[in-house]
Amino acid sequence: MKRLLWMLALAVPGLGAMSLESKKPQPPPFETLSAYGLFAGRLADQKPAEGVLPYGLNTPLFSDYAEKLRFVRMPEGETVAYNPDSVLGFPVGTVLAKTFYYPNDARDPAKGRRLLETRLLVHESQGWKAYPYVWNDEQTDAVLEVAGDRKEVGWTDGSGTRRKLMYTVPNMNQCKGCHVSGNKMVPIGPSARQLNGIFTYSDGSENQLSRWSRLKWLQKLPELAEVPKLAIWNDPATGTVAERARAWLDINCAHCHSPQGPARTSGLDLRIRQNDPTLLGINKTPVAAGRGSGGRQFDIVAGHPEKSILVYRLESVDPGIRMPELSRQLVHEESVELVKEWIKNLKP
Repeated sequence: MKRLLWMLALAVPGLGAMSLESKKPQPPPFETLSAYGLFAGRLADQKPAEGVLPYGLNTPLFSDYAEKLRFVRMPEGETVAYNPDSVLGFPVGTVLAKTFYYPNDARDPAKGRRLLETRLLVHESQGWKAYPYVWNDEQTDAVLEVAGDRKEVGWTDGSGTRRKLMYTVPNMNQCKGCHVSGNKMVPIGPSARQLNGIFTYSDGSENQLSRWSRLKWLQKLPELAEVPKLAIWNDPATGTVAERARAWLDINCAHCHSPQGPARTSGLDLRIRQNDPTLLGINKTPVAAGRGSGGRQFDIVAGHPEKSILVYRLESVDPGIRMPELSRQLVHEESVELVKEWIKNLKP
């Protein structure tokens, strides 16, 4: 059935499909991840090919404790312009790749890992398109699955606790649930404030923005001291409790709860640069929460996380209540504690 859906997807106008018998170079989507040539050597090693850069985010989106490897490839000779406020405006032809995996034992990397999916965002002439690729059990390649998939996964976390999960790979339409802004699909993570940090490359450590500028990928980068820098949510050395809690809410919630996001009708704006207390949800009544309110009156009650709808929904795993709605079945316990501490410190 999945193979049939893939074939049907290729037949849908706008997906860049071409006749399988055409002798012309095939545009995306390709059937397999390997066809993109993003990696050198054994695919599971995720070693970037020439012209591909790995990157990281200061505070990433939570996805049921999955680890992620991120890569970007821009067309040769193309550049991206610096901007301090939003995700960088990558040129047509850019590919952003994100591989989700779980370590077999988080306490010992030598015990290996299991790659589950690689999501590609491809900037085509009609706009960004999302393609989910699911890894085979042999870990030799990943295949496009437009209908998504479910994979049972188990791992040992950093405390030595054995955990398991039925991991969900989103289908192509579900990708839009997080990646739509103003009715257009867009990337979420790679903004200047998220990339402004040290990354360990194969040839040494360097600030990511500095490397992009040095490689002439990034134009008009100001002095790093002038570039905004998002706090690392779980590193107190990078910001106050408020700065780290707001950083977590920005990446996990603001792609929907913003003026251009799918949840804009909620009147909630959780972007990092929003400072209006009401728009942040402080003492704000929900527009429509239903049973998602848990009987509480306000999105956030200063000084009282236990009375705040936001915390109630972050602590829920009920699909009709939980927030974020997608890519989460587990409670991100550590970040919930951080958000609670932030709310507790807010002055009424």
